[in-house]
Formats: sequence, C-alpha cells, structure tokens
Amino acid sequence: MLSRLIALLVFAAPAVAANAQPYEPAPGEPDLAAVRAATERFQDVNVALAEGYLRDPMDVCETADMMGQPAEAGAMGIHYFRPDLLGITAVDPRVDGTSTHTDFLQPSVLIYEPREDGSLELVAVENLAFIAAWEAAGNSAPPAFHGVPYDMMVDDPSTEIDEAHHFTAHYDRHVWLYRENPNGVFTPFNPAVSCAHHTGGGHGH
Repeated sequence: MLSRLIALLVFAAPAVAANAQPYEPAPGEPDLAAVRAATERFQDVNVALAEGYLRDPMDVCETADMMGQPAEAGAMGIHYFRPDLLGITAVDPRVDGTSTHTDFLQPSVLIYEPREDGSLELVAVENLAFIAAWEAAGNSAPPAFHGVPYDMMVDDPSTEIDEAHHFTAHYDRHVWLYRENPNGVFTPFNPAVSCAHHTGGGHGH
C-alpha cells in the first residue's frame, strides 16, 4: 500500500505542479492578462497578416511526434512570424537572425490551429531569441518569462528529426493563452491542439 501511495505521489506531483502554474511576472514583465489584451486582435489571422506576420513558408503544422516526442503530447500548430522582430538574416540552410526579442506584448510568433472549416484559431503566442545573438548581447543565462527559462532548441545532426525546427540554435517560449494546456501554460506542445485538419504542407500523424 505504501509503495502504491509513493508511486501515486511521484506521478501526480508533476501534473499538480504544471497545472498550479504558480508563476509570477518579474519586475517590468506583463502578466498573462496584459499579454492577452495586447494580442486578442490576432484571433483574426487577417489582422496578423496586415501587421506583418507571415505564415510559415514550409506550411508545417507542428506535432509532438514530428519532434520525436510521444504523439500524446499533442501539437503546436501553424506558426506565423514577424520577420522584422526576428531580425531574419538567412533562411537557407536554416533560418537565422539577430533576434533577442522577448516582449510578449508584441510577440514575434503567433500559433494557429487549423479548423475543420478551413479557418485558423489562435491558440498561443511565442517569442524566439537566437542563441548567438543573445550571447553577443552580453547575456550568459537564457531569457526567462515569469521566472521560467526559455526552452533551448538545438538540432542534433545525428538524428533524423530536426530538433530546432529548421532554425539555427535558439531559445523559445510558448504561452498558451488561447487554448488551455493541461500540461502547463509554458509547455511547448498542447494535447488539446490538433493538426488533423491541416491540408497544406507537412504535419504529424
């Protein structure tokens, strides 16, 4: 009985921690309500396009299994980028840039879920900083938001998958403001998001 209780506690603890989300904005950072207020207009993808966001040219709807993770982890969706905020300097063989942008009141990336009727639904916002640019700016630690360090994305050339999503080494942070994520508001993939209705380029199974 004791071993079963310990097992329950071990497996339950991460879920409780993730769902509790006791994150607090650092000084000068907006809270999630402010980020939502600043980005709600992008629920209309035409507004995003009018303000300079471009749909991922590869038209990929990203899923966890594409990144070598369990399919149950869910998906991200289709990314729309602001090239100026990312400071794009190259796209081949990988997307590279000068971005150290971390302002979530003006995120550099918006993420949409394709719907059955062909429309797109805003599910998350994201910021991305290229590691070389971030370090060149004098930073030794990764960027953080609400006390949570950004995820580090670096491709491992020994694997078939592209862990850096066709980008050079970078830090990124997803914020699931528009689709509740049972695994946590800052978790990269969301099991409540699907690419099942994506009819464009690549998508997971």
